[in-house]
Amino acid sequence: MVASLVFLTPLGGLVVVAVVLPLTAVALAARRVRRARELLDLREPPLARRLPRLLALIAMLVLLGLAATQPALRTQTNARVRTNAEAFFVVDNSRSMLAAHGPGGLTRMARAKRAAIAIRAAIPDVPAGIATLTDRVLPNLLPDPDPAVFEDTIERAVTVGQPPPQETGVTATNLKALGALGTANFFPPTATRRLVIVLTDGESRPFDARQVAHALASGPGIDLVLVHVWAPGEAIYDQGGLEQGYHEAATSGETLSSLAAATSGAAFGEQALAAAIRASKADLGTGPTIVRGRDVRTRTFASYVALAALLPLLLLIGLGRLGRLKSDG
Repeated sequence: MVASLVFLTPLGGLVVVAVVLPLTAVALAARRVRRARELLDLREPPLARRLPRLLALIAMLVLLGLAATQPALRTQTNARVRTNAEAFFVVDNSRSMLAAHGPGGLTRMARAKRAAIAIRAAIPDVPAGIATLTDRVLPNLLPDPDPAVFEDTIERAVTVGQPPPQETGVTATNLKALGALGTANFFPPTATRRLVIVLTDGESRPFDARQVAHALASGPGIDLVLVHVWAPGEAIYDQGGLEQGYHEAATSGETLSSLAAATSGAAFGEQALAAAIRASKADLGTGPTIVRGRDVRTRTFASYVALAALLPLLLLIGLGRLGRLKSDG
């Protein structure tokens, strides 16, 4: 990793030139005061009283000028990507994913997106794609090595009911559709380590878990990690009102556990995200990588420099009050 100090708006440094103007005014005022003291035969105040004010003023103006240049720390690292592994994040986008604890609570979909982004961040060197799940699995993003592309796609493109399921019914999701990931060329032949991470509330139509396991086992085989985004007592709130047609499936956790057992996968609750990340990393293992470019990150600390300018300002205010107190005394 290479780190360097950069200035995002170097022309902002011209603000430092403005320091000359107030300092010139201070110098002229001090000169006039000195002449007045000489005429009145008054003693010059000691340098120890004048110097702190002058230094505080200079420090404040210089720090503000430095903040205007927006100093930042820029780091560059070689971004490497796995050549033998890919992952697909499958997000349930059926209507039941709108369920929440209250009208203002986080929906299951919002929590699923948050969990997907967290898991993706934990495997940055693995190309990852996104697909939605109802009674079919449809890709939104083919495996891409850039986590930023992943996050942008899942935030913007993954929404409840888009696309809608092919069949109508009270329960739209059918976990049987996951079998397509093993038979419909979602992964290229070069990906010998294949991971599918499913984020769902587990509220599915009846299906045969053994059929799903058989489909996922075709070719190199697919490792399955299931994240159960669900909590008891949740409901769907339509325009602030309770949707009467929705009823939670209390056995959804058992459904996912049975699927995990049949596929030799693993199922985790949404609160056990760290365990889901460990399982994902274990399934992906290690493998050869190639350099895909440079990852450049810039972190500005201009705001901290501007805040630092408050210190000499406070010192000026304090010295002014102290001087007035002495003169009053």
